[in-house]
Amino acid sequence: MRTRIKICGITRLEDALEASRLGADALGFVFYSGSARFVDATSASGMVGQLPPFVTSVGLFVDPPAEYVRAVLDIVPIDLLQFHGNEAADFCRTFGRPYIKAVALAPGVDLLQSARFHPDARALLVDAFVPGVHGGTGVTADWASIPSEMPLPLVLAGGLHGGNVEQAVRAVRPWAVDVASGVERSKGVKDSGKLADFVQGVRNADV
Repeated sequence: MRTRIKICGITRLEDALEASRLGADALGFVFYSGSARFVDATSASGMVGQLPPFVTSVGLFVDPPAEYVRAVLDIVPIDLLQFHGNEAADFCRTFGRPYIKAVALAPGVDLLQSARFHPDARALLVDAFVPGVHGGTGVTADWASIPSEMPLPLVLAGGLHGGNVEQAVRAVRPWAVDVASGVERSKGVKDSGKLADFVQGVRNADV
């Protein structure tokens, strides 16, 4: 199986196109104003409109008002939603788009239960836990605490970069990996060399 690759926190068209050229399957656009990688809907629409075919655009939200999600979707042709807060399944499924649900590996979190709470999610994204921060921290998730059998496809995030993603994929065998800070030269600005190293690490693990 080929491990899919999502590059998250895209803020610049040149980064979106370079990640796509190198082999990213999906690009994440953060519509959460508390993030250093936040993009407004108009800017995101301009980037998504120039993506090559077969690259999935993902809109990331954190406990948003429903009206805000709808307003973004009116402007940006997002393919897939990613909810990174405490959103219930009834909320996640109301926007006419497939969605994935992110879960931080906080102490006591039951990933199997989280998957059962969101049975119609396309995948469960497992991220590292950092109090008060929703992703993009560079902190490595506890791979050993992830069950080997999950009822939903698993997207592995949390502290991945070109130096450890091969090990991570071999250890967890996720459906996909998700990276933001691990391929950046500064917050929101991707580094072509780090992107290339990350993609190569994933490909090495798939051999």
